[in-house]
Amino acid sequence: MDKTTVPTPYNEKCSSPEKRPEGGRSGEAGFFLRMLSQKKAVFGLTILLGFILIAVLAPVITPGDPAGFVGRQNQPPSAHFWLGTNGQQQDVMRQIVWGARVSLVIGFTVGALITLIGLVVGMTAGYLHGLADGLLNVFTNVFLIIPALPLLIILASFLSPGTTTVVFVLTITSWAWPARTFRSQMLALCEKDFVAAAVVSGEGILRIIFVEILPNMMSLVVTVFFGNVVFAIGADMGLAFLGFENVTTVSWGTMLFWARNNSALVMGTWWTFVPPGLCVALVAFATTMLIYAVDEVTNPRLRSEKEVTNVLRKYKVSSHLATPVVRKNAD
Repeated sequence: MDKTTVPTPYNEKCSSPEKRPEGGRSGEAGFFLRMLSQKKAVFGLTILLGFILIAVLAPVITPGDPAGFVGRQNQPPSAHFWLGTNGQQQDVMRQIVWGARVSLVIGFTVGALITLIGLVVGMTAGYLHGLADGLLNVFTNVFLIIPALPLLIILASFLSPGTTTVVFVLTITSWAWPARTFRSQMLALCEKDFVAAAVVSGEGILRIIFVEILPNMMSLVVTVFFGNVVFAIGADMGLAFLGFENVTTVSWGTMLFWARNNSALVMGTWWTFVPPGLCVALVAFATTMLIYAVDEVTNPRLRSEKEVTNVLRKYKVSSHLATPVVRKNAD
């Protein structure tokens, strides 16, 4: 007995990158429009934009110096100080608002740099093959085999503390895994028929990469970017907590550093360390929702029944064809 799987029009048009009905800019626009139709994406984007708006409007929301002395030490939350004061007699609410600026700048900058470097190295290696692929693989593997945390701490120890140093250290120690991921995706896409057709038609390398291949990697690029944003914010808080960041800078990480120095957990002053931790948790939750939304948009198996029905109607495919048909033939 042998089994023959009959492919369906639904599978051909929705799961194969080379069968994208949209092309170029319209395909990318369609991807983002489908993202905005997902409740998870809207919810996560609302939280992220809320934090960004708070960071931008920090001088309006909580005017004044976030490092200034405003009251007694460790005052609990009250009508005057909504989140109380810390051990340095500073307003915790003001530090949360102003600290969002530094933490979000580090998160989004490192996320963008890691994604960009990984994309350039991975796509170059995957497309060129041969010697170039081998050399870039060796270069990438060197960073993969070095323990990231010790290297992170060593670099942060020898460089002058500051936001620029944190961005540099996190980028240098974290680009290798995305590069390996993008290389694997590039190798898979280079085997597709639409790439071979573009090569035969005489299209240039840059056009093939940016017009034919990159739009098909958009979901992976978005996922890697948001994942690295959360990683960068968490790693920045870890470095600040260990004292490797400029502790005079107001950020969510330095707030935890001073809370630890003041024995906030022992003293029971929860308002000095819970708010920054909660902010990071909310940012991580928002980016996770966006990543889930990307998966649902790009993976037909995760789409809701209503969305699948709409796709079938769009391509005029009968509902019974949505599932592969398995036939059994007698020997």
